Amino acid sequence: MPVEYDEIDWLRRQDPAWRLLRADHAPLVLRFLGQVFVDDNVRSISGDRLAERLDEMLFALNDQYGEGTFPKSARAYLGDWVDAGWLRRYYPPDSDEVHFDATPAVERALAWVRSLQAREFVGTESRLNIAVDLLRQMAFGAETDPDARVEVLQRRRAEVDAEIARVRAGDFTVLDDAAQRDRYQQFVATARSLLGDLREVEANFRALDRRVRERIAAWQGSKGELLDEIVGSRQAISGSDQGRSFDAFYDFLLSLRRQEEFTDLLERVQALDAIGHVDPRMNRVQYDWLEAAGRTQATVRLLSEQLRRFLDDQAWLENRRVMDVLRSIEARALALRDVDTSRVRTSLDDTRVEVVLPMERPLYQPRARHAVNSTSTTAPAVDVDMSALFQQVYVDPARLVAAVRDVLRGASQASLRDIIGAHPPTEGLAELVGYLSLNDTSFEVVFDESRREPITWTDSEGNRRTVTAPSVTFVRAGEGRANERAGHTE
Repeated sequence: MPVEYDEIDWLRRQDPAWRLLRADHAPLVLRFLGQVFVDDNVRSISGDRLAERLDEMLFALNDQYGEGTFPKSARAYLGDWVDAGWLRRYYPPDSDEVHFDATPAVERALAWVRSLQAREFVGTESRLNIAVDLLRQMAFGAETDPDARVEVLQRRRAEVDAEIARVRAGDFTVLDDAAQRDRYQQFVATARSLLGDLREVEANFRALDRRVRERIAAWQGSKGELLDEIVGSRQAISGSDQGRSFDAFYDFLLSLRRQEEFTDLLERVQALDAIGHVDPRMNRVQYDWLEAAGRTQATVRLLSEQLRRFLDDQAWLENRRVMDVLRSIEARALALRDVDTSRVRTSLDDTRVEVVLPMERPLYQPRARHAVNSTSTTAPAVDVDMSALFQQVYVDPARLVAAVRDVLRGASQASLRDIIGAHPPTEGLAELVGYLSLNDTSFEVVFDESRREPITWTDSEGNRRTVTAPSVTFVRAGEGRANERAGHTE
């Protein structure tokens, strides 16, 4: 999927990983945070311990590259890195001391820097086998025809039987040293990337927990609406591709049989002579996975605790309200204890509940239509002056069209001033406006807003009238298009 320019520019300015790569002290940040949180797989460390380790590194670097290379103190650098989004500062539930953890941006930036390092051995066979195996799994997993699945399984069984026969006959091949190193290199890269992915999954769940806290703090509605929204968000995360994949991964880590199989395979592979240098992190990588996944599950538990605390608080408030009402009733009863009860009156709004079933409601009935008889009318009892209904100016468009046609008989086009000069208006300005709204098949009306022209005429009372209007030209039908074609031809 291509990345657009605007998206790349936004990432360059806003993404913490990109800002880390552009930072002035990026080598220091990547070296220190990579060593503590990635190489050593530390998921939580106290502020004092982290500042102590950073102070040791700053002292060594200043001694090597000159005093003043890194002038700030260790805690000042840690504060800057928290503000930049490379470190997460928080207080664990069982401690009052600040702790730190790296953000997924550090993992992404460090992975990109490591990808730039030159590699003496670049294996491609193992990745091709992985790609083919993934395609085979997807094709088989998406097959809905039972006969097709049985055919694939029978073909695999035939291949396995044939391979067993060859092995018993002593005809088998052993992976050479290059193939073994290729696969081990691919295993190490995948194992390391899994740790980075788990940190990002934990960050996603933590962001969900933060949004839940914000919603609870500002919520003013009912409990049911808030619970529907929060549980829906939680189920959306769990039901997403990322959530289902994490659940399957965590189930694998909790399976004792699979853990024992993985440990046995890892020990046998690392004992091979062809592997040579063994990555020290791979000795207990399965336990690192389990620890990282456990922290992610702990973040999910925080979400559940927030929901339970919210319900407990709401129940306490409701119970307190009930107790306040009961105590007010008791206090009122004690106040009325010595009052003559014959004068006490109690009123109830109603003693029963009105229950209306849906089927009791009447169906819709259309209203009856009443016929109006207007054939017989009677004259009004008093005389009414009807002249006001006829004191309106009416401009006949047919008469205006006839006037335009009369002028266009002797010319292919004419201006509004020519029309008014040949046929002076009898209805005043209303007739002049009527010319502007004419629409007839025998001519076209062309407006030129950039030019204005005075139009003068003498009305029926002998008064001279002058109006300044936009230039309006009436063109005989066909002449305008003919002139336009002639212009294009020239």
